[in-house]
Amino acid sequence: MNLPFKSDELGKLTLRFTMGILMLVHGVHKVLNPASIDFIDNQLIKMDLPQAVAYGIYMGEVILAHMIILGIFVRLSGLMVFGNVIFAILLGHINQLFNLYDHGRYPLEVQIFFMLTGLALFFFGSGKFAVRPD
Repeated sequence: MNLPFKSDELGKLTLRFTMGILMLVHGVHKVLNPASIDFIDNQLIKMDLPQAVAYGIYMGEVILAHMIILGIFVRLSGLMVFGNVIFAILLGHINQLFNLYDHGRYPLEVQIFFMLTGLALFFFGSGKFAVRPD
């Protein structure tokens, strides 16, 4: 069927904006609430990792979100988001991996959304509506 509103490029743009905006809000919240870094610091200490990694996590969420929204190195950014979320799950959510809440809600819905959307962006690329199309 040939639909007049069918556009892979607009679909990629929508995916980029959805992922980028939601991730940006997620990251900005952490930046504006510095106390949240204490939890991440404690988890890093338990894993014998340097505490400076916590700042990389924050900046990754903010910088990668901007890159995805603007369409700059989207494939690389998507892959980095994928890795960042896997790291976040291992760091702070591993005990929730096989849990379900009331009414079937999965506690890692947001993390899985970011992870799989990052992977989709890696495969799709930026599309033509981007500062740097790939």
